[in-house]
Amino acid sequence: MKDDTPGCTEQACKYRDDIQELSDLGAQVVGISVDDSSSHADFAKKYSLPFPLLADTGGATAARYGSLRENGTLAKRNTFLIDPNGRIAKIYLSASTSRNSAEVIADLKRLKGS
Repeated sequence: MKDDTPGCTEQACKYRDDIQELSDLGAQVVGISVDDSSSHADFAKKYSLPFPLLADTGGATAARYGSLRENGTLAKRNTFLIDPNGRIAKIYLSASTSRNSAEVIADLKRLKGS
């Protein structure tokens, strides 16, 4: 993923638009990629993103989650649904930019039994 690319922008804006429903389900949205803090700040401001974007410039976190591309300069578009105990409840590999937040909402509802 790379800030301000079409796919990243679509995915981030879908999460922005769904943030109230995600919050109502008890979720906290956090984006992370190998872009730097300055790039994240510009991207978040440009699209009024109401959630933090974390900079993993060395790729250490992406590597631990199996989400660092072979060239080490880009993160894969994976999403991790982490439960309140810090365990991974679901992994969305190569997450769909247009459907990912809706998929997470549906899974949160299932996990909460609603």
